[in-house]
Amino acid sequence: MAYAQGLSSSCLFLSPKGAPQGFQQSLGLSLPFTNSRINSSLQTRIFVEMREDSAPMTSDHSKKMKIPHVLTVAGSDSGAGAGIQADLKACAARGVYCSTVITAVTAQNTVGVQGVSVVPEDFVAEQLKSVLSDMQVDVVKTGMLPSIGIVNVLSQGLREFPVRALVVDPVMVSTSGDVLAGPSILDGFREQLLPIADIVTPNLKEASALLGGQQLETVADMCSAAKLLHDMGPRNVLVKGGDLPDSLDAVDIFFDGKDFHELHSLRIKTRNTHGTGCSLASCIAAELAKGSSMLPAVKVAKHYIKTALDYSKDIAIGNGPQGPFDHLLRLKSYLHNSCRQVGFNPSDLFLYAVTDSRLNKKWGRSITDAVKAAIDGGATIIQLREKDAETQEFLEAAKACLKICHSHGVPLLINDRIDVALACDADGVHVGQSDMPACVARTLLGPDKIIGVSCKTPEQAHQAWIDGADYIGCGGVYPTNTKENNLTVGLDGLKTVCVASKLPVVAIGGIGASNASSVMEIGVPNLKGVAVVSALFDRECILSETRKLRAILTESMSMQRTY
Repeated sequence: MAYAQGLSSSCLFLSPKGAPQGFQQSLGLSLPFTNSRINSSLQTRIFVEMREDSAPMTSDHSKKMKIPHVLTVAGSDSGAGAGIQADLKACAARGVYCSTVITAVTAQNTVGVQGVSVVPEDFVAEQLKSVLSDMQVDVVKTGMLPSIGIVNVLSQGLREFPVRALVVDPVMVSTSGDVLAGPSILDGFREQLLPIADIVTPNLKEASALLGGQQLETVADMCSAAKLLHDMGPRNVLVKGGDLPDSLDAVDIFFDGKDFHELHSLRIKTRNTHGTGCSLASCIAAELAKGSSMLPAVKVAKHYIKTALDYSKDIAIGNGPQGPFDHLLRLKSYLHNSCRQVGFNPSDLFLYAVTDSRLNKKWGRSITDAVKAAIDGGATIIQLREKDAETQEFLEAAKACLKICHSHGVPLLINDRIDVALACDADGVHVGQSDMPACVARTLLGPDKIIGVSCKTPEQAHQAWIDGADYIGCGGVYPTNTKENNLTVGLDGLKTVCVASKLPVVAIGGIGASNASSVMEIGVPNLKGVAVVSALFDRECILSETRKLRAILTESMSMQRTY
């Protein structure tokens, strides 16, 4: 394994001698999406960004929301780790629309490049005009520009169709150190693109090539290079130092013409670094398209790359020395979920076990022992309800329980705590009426996570459906000791809500072996199961109690089918 050099590396290369050096959201949401960036203000920030970003529209479009839009002008990587493909994925991860102008097509994989075909200049021009003349592009990001003619085409196109910002990623040096751009192309960068660029993002080798071969071996050298490059015209310069010798961190230098900023991030030990340079530049472009100023955009991008590298450091794609990484932070979660179906299955609600930290303490059990016993007894879904533990303690317990659940093909949900669900990559959450609305939870968690909502009335059930929930939990059906002042709905109230609900329903509240059959026999097809707490976890043997309740539910369902 080599330490990731993602922020310093070229994202697309032409030399068949070796693999490329190369590969940022949050959470996210964003994405969504890096756990350290998720906080209570995230949803507000997203909507503020979208509103602030809205540009004046024609009368025909006056009622439509303006979507931030990045156009990438770059080469295609058939291995999909870098180039156009990386740009598309990085922009998607940052919640921005991305269109493309393809300058070259490569046959490449994790081993190297097997072939290159440069797109004719007139067709590059046709692509460029097609997008810029119609699609309200906010930011253009460049990658591989394989000929001086294509540099000229791009320069002319931007004069004809100005955009808010230009991000130049000067892809010109292969992993082996070969200069891929001849003197004429280097001159084109210096004379045509850098003077109109809002930021240029070279790695050490690319910065050296642009500066006529100047050696860059220290942070001081990087600062000097940033100043010299800034003198060529770009408003901002980011010199990426992932290749910096003897550096424990990935150090980048940002220069805005006045101040130098030394940006550090932890090096990630992984082979999956292909496409980091493209993705970093694309993330910067995406943040600019959303209305960010330059330095915050660079910081977000650097954080995104570090997070994505760390998240996907162990995935295995291809046999070469440099694999792609997981832009959307999803591949590993699919591996974790490989034992169960993708998406929500209403039958999972059949025997819904809800842990209780106070009951675990009462019986001297760990949460992992309680969860394992319930699953061994036949529980079909687990919800972790933790009211007392500190966040870090709860997170570690949730991670341990998730491993147990997924090894048995059982989904794991987190009660209330969306931050914990995101941090441990749980299968979903269950929220109450006083918690975060399901529509916000859906925005944060994405389309594939499970969201349940506690409901007592048909109106609440209807709202849960509108908000994008997958199921509702209705109750308390009977009085219970696990929730204070919890109003009961009874069997009639349960049936009323089930009839009104467009979602699957799980009944909860005071349900156990003595009354589970009565609950399941109300005769409503969308009642899929019962959720239980004390009936399982306030017992000496969770395993035997779960088996007993499962048998009762199975017999009750069998009787209903008979009738």
